[in-house]
Amino acid sequence: MESSPLISYGLPIALFIIMIGIGMTLTARDFHQVTVRPGGLVLGTIAQILLMPAAAFALAWALSLPPAMAVGLVIIAACPGGTTSNLFTLLARGNVALSIVLTISASMITIMTLPVFANYALELYYGAQQPITLPFLKTVLMLSFIVLLPVTIGMLIKTLRPSLAARAESGVSIFGGLVLALLVIGIVYGIRDRFLDLMVQAGPATLALNILGIGLGLLSAKLVGLGKREGLAIATELGIKNGTLGLMVTLTLLHSNDMSVPSAIYGVIMFPIGFLLVSFGRHIVKKDAAAEPLADNEKPAAELS
Repeated sequence: MESSPLISYGLPIALFIIMIGIGMTLTARDFHQVTVRPGGLVLGTIAQILLMPAAAFALAWALSLPPAMAVGLVIIAACPGGTTSNLFTLLARGNVALSIVLTISASMITIMTLPVFANYALELYYGAQQPITLPFLKTVLMLSFIVLLPVTIGMLIKTLRPSLAARAESGVSIFGGLVLALLVIGIVYGIRDRFLDLMVQAGPATLALNILGIGLGLLSAKLVGLGKREGLAIATELGIKNGTLGLMVTLTLLHSNDMSVPSAIYGVIMFPIGFLLVSFGRHIVKKDAAAEPLADNEKPAAELS
């Protein structure tokens, strides 16, 4: 599927709208609650920005991926959590405020780190064989326009018109999911003659990256003493990636069908795995809640009399 006006213009516009939706979920209070205890924010940000790309490089080496698949895997790994990660965190009963702040913090940092990792991957896997580079300045400017500006607009809407923001949040999330679904369908249709072969090449790597990210989030949170709700938020941010951003980079900046395949396949795989995480999260949080004694203000009136 070659880069078309729909991809070149429609995709950034759709992503702009989705990022406004993220902004409409943010308030100053969200930042305050997370920064008071910044352990989850620090751990989640480091894991998203550094550990996930490192895992992608390791998987590309271990699975001997072709250059295009390897670059595409690194790009999706270097992308921040997706707009639907907040919804999955809510469904899993994780720390939604932490999920929201991790999404936006990683999105902001990604403006600088994504082109760095992408260019390093291009040099590593292609070398002098194919002079493909991700233009750093153009990428930074594009990501700034579709991340920082819309998030700021969303936060202003949340502040000035909270009722409007509340009504729009779910609609924007649905819109984001539809955009990704349509793009995935378009990518798969465009490579339908080679889909099974590419799935064989990229499917195991993307599935491994997804499961590895979720496991890394849960395990690292436990090791540093964070609660289960914080661990669920971090795991969801690492597992539910911004596949739309990965597709935009590979299709509109690198103009590569093959490099876009990992983002497309990841966008398919992450949803069923995400729902399994939701089921797991609801189980462990419910189990913990049942084990904890009720506070006085939560006890039935009969027990307080």
